[in-house]
Amino acid sequence: MNTASPGTLPAEAAVTHLEIEPSILYFGTPVVLVSTENQDGSFNLAPISSAWALGQTVVIGLGREGQTAYNLGSRPDLVISLPAPAQWSAVERLAPLTGRNPVPSTKPNGCRFEPDKFAAAGLTGEPSHLVRPPRVAECPIQLEARAERVRQDVSGGFAIVEAVVRKVHADSRIVVPGTDHIDPAAWSPLIYNFRHYFGLGPELGHSYRTQTPRSSERPAAEPALDGTVPN
Repeated sequence: MNTASPGTLPAEAAVTHLEIEPSILYFGTPVVLVSTENQDGSFNLAPISSAWALGQTVVIGLGREGQTAYNLGSRPDLVISLPAPAQWSAVERLAPLTGRNPVPSTKPNGCRFEPDKFAAAGLTGEPSHLVRPPRVAECPIQLEARAERVRQDVSGGFAIVEAVVRKVHADSRIVVPGTDHIDPAAWSPLIYNFRHYFGLGPELGHSYRTQTPRSSERPAAEPALDGTVPN
């Protein structure tokens, strides 16, 4: 008979919590690719690990000195494309690149300038309907949006963008037939979990900035859109 009071764990199941000071707090957030327009009319593409939705608004956290924040300050249109787990390697190819030249001193070691990020990542730009920045053709979900508010966060090191979604594009394979609903059994977001990539399943790979690499790790086969492993 369990005599523990409600809301408590039995002694044999007690958990020890440690006080720690992690360098980052990416505790399982979806990855998005944000495309924006550069001053010369070309386009930038950046992987973002801090994004969440509230109704038709998507809130994004950005480094203040990155090209994305610079672009949105004067050209507020953007596209938020959501990659599937199979596209983690393309996202990681983007990770050490920046559209700023010269490279800002706040960027991590190994970061380099790249003017054509779509090509560098092996991704394809697809024309949008309502905004100038292109969608990422390979991504199953694409959100055309406009940044209605861009402000500094409390630390002073980041920009917080509130973007209102104007049009949603979704791969037909993840839409419930005859509806406007995404089928959660068919769609799996790419998750950034303490600088390692996951789908809704086993780990797929890790960021070049991880501090916890696995020496025995081997590249995994990229899953298909539905989460199965292709032949």
